[in-house]
Parts: sequence; C-alpha cells; structure tokens
Amino acid sequence: MKGSRFSAGRAKALVLSLSVGAAGGVLFHISGLPLAWMLGPLVANLLVSAKGVKVEVPESLRSVFLAVMGMVLGSQVTPELAHRVLDWPVSAMLLLAGVAASTAVASAWYRRCGFDPVSAWFGASPRAMTAMILLGERCGGTPQRIAIAQSLRIVLVILFLPPLFWAFEGGEGTLGPAESALTDGWLLLAIPLLLPLGKWLRLPSPALLAPLLATALLSGLDIASLALPSWGMNLMLWVLGSAIGSRFQGMTRRLLGRYLWQSGVATLLALVVLALFAELIHQTVGAGRDVALLALAPGGIGEMAILAVALNIDPVFVAFHHLLRMVTLMIVAPFWARWLMRHHPDA
Repeated sequence: MKGSRFSAGRAKALVLSLSVGAAGGVLFHISGLPLAWMLGPLVANLLVSAKGVKVEVPESLRSVFLAVMGMVLGSQVTPELAHRVLDWPVSAMLLLAGVAASTAVASAWYRRCGFDPVSAWFGASPRAMTAMILLGERCGGTPQRIAIAQSLRIVLVILFLPPLFWAFEGGEGTLGPAESALTDGWLLLAIPLLLPLGKWLRLPSPALLAPLLATALLSGLDIASLALPSWGMNLMLWVLGSAIGSRFQGMTRRLLGRYLWQSGVATLLALVVLALFAELIHQTVGAGRDVALLALAPGGIGEMAILAVALNIDPVFVAFHHLLRMVTLMIVAPFWARWLMRHHPDA
C-alpha cells in the first residue's frame, strides 16, 4: 500500500507539472514570446515549485524525451559534414580557453557572495553537474550551494539566450521548431534498447548520447534520419521544459530570490566573457555569432542541444563543443579537486 501511495503521489505530481507546463506554454505562445513551448513550461513549473506545490517529471520519462532529442540531433549529421570538422580544432581551443576564463570570473563573484573557495569554483564550473557536486563535497564544499548554482545557471542560460537571439532578429517572427514532416519515425522504436546500452557503456548523459551516436551513424551513412513535425517538437519541448522547471521543489521564494540574484550575476558575467571568445570563433572559423555563443554557453549538453535543435542553430557544431567541454571537465576536475584540497584544507 505504501508503494502504491508513493506511485499515486508521483503520478499526481507529474500530471500537475505537465498541466502547469501546458498553461505556461499557451500563455507564452499567445504572448508571442520566443520558444514558447519550452520557456513557458519551464517558468510556470519554476514558479509553482517556489510556492511549495509538488510538481515532478520522473527521470525515466525525461530520459525518453531526451533520447528523442538525441535522435533528432544525431540526424543532423550528413556526409557533407566532414569538411567542416577540419575547422573545429581552432574553435575547440578557444572554447577551452573561454571556459577557464568564464569559470574564474564567475567563481570570483561567488566568493564575494560568501561562498567558500571550493563551492565557488565547483559552482561556477560549466556543467558535468553530478561530478561537480560530488567532487566539490569531497573537497569540503557545500553540495547544496554547488547544486543550486549549477541548476540555476542552466535555467538562466535557457531563459536569457532565446530572447537575446530574438532581439537580434528584430523581434520579428517566432523562434521555434522548423516546419517539417515525420520521417523515419521507426527509429523511435530503438529507444528502449539504446537507453540501457548508454548506461552499460557508461557514456556521459547516456540518455542523450547513445541515441545521438547511433542515429548519427545511420544519418552519416545516408541510411535513415529522424525528423519530427513541429507539433512533435513542441510536445518534446513541453515535457523537457517542465522537467527543468520542476527541479526546484521545496525552495522558498525568499531563498530562491537570493540564489537567482547570485546566479544571475554569475551567469551574465560568464556569458559576457564567453561572448568575447564566441566573437573570436566567429572571426577565425566563420561560424555565426549565434552558433558560436550557443556552442560556448555555460549550460548542460542536453539543454543546449535542445536549444540548438529548437532554434535551428547548427546543432551538430553546438553539441560537439559541449561534449568536448564535458569530457575535458571530467578529466581536469579530479586534478583541480586535489589542488583545492591542498591549498584550502579548511574550506
């Protein structure tokens, strides 16, 4: 009976989260705001979470929709992509330099906000969130502060960038999924196989990367590529936006306001620094400014892939750079953690 009550409670939280998300999506759509079916559900769930309403999108459901996103992203790989890869080492080096600079600036701000050195550095590190929280705690940091800083940065980047791109477009039209018809929908049947395969291979973000890599292989060989109709994309964005917004369950409005201020300034500082490096990528590689900025933006690979696909901004280029950043952070973080433990043993 206890298990059934728990399941019923989670089912109710899911229905409520999606209902609130649908209301937010409709409101944003009517208002003509960009990326309405992602930002509307995200903001609506964030607001009701702060009021103590229990909303939740289970990780299993989020993984399924993230897998669909991975397939859509992998389907952007074409045989013609090979010649562009030759330019990517230059942008990759600029990416890593930008990550180091933006992390230093954001961590300096967190120090001014009263964070200890360990929490400041790991809270400012752009993504690989679970690893950053665990390593930060092992080094003596405060896991709650690191988790909140990481989570709010992702939300703020998602909220900042679409209106920014929309403003650069002159506020004309709407940013959202391109019109298309369903093609090779049978690929979706492979998701139940790819999800456990990604975990077994211990891929980072397995729900996204396993379907992405499998579909990229098929699409690169010109065998099959998945495309969703606009309503299918909006459905996916609705669920994923609701999942992101419902992460802040149980946080009071006052506490959320304080953390939003701290994370908002840190995120803006990081974006300003990264915008300079994005301009360098634009000048040296020739990538569009919007493409370069989204490739460097300090969000998670899943969330930035969602934005890239939804905004039609060179998703393969964006995903490659975010994957490179994630892998580099996973390699560098343990060494950085040891340095912090030696130099800040009482932090």
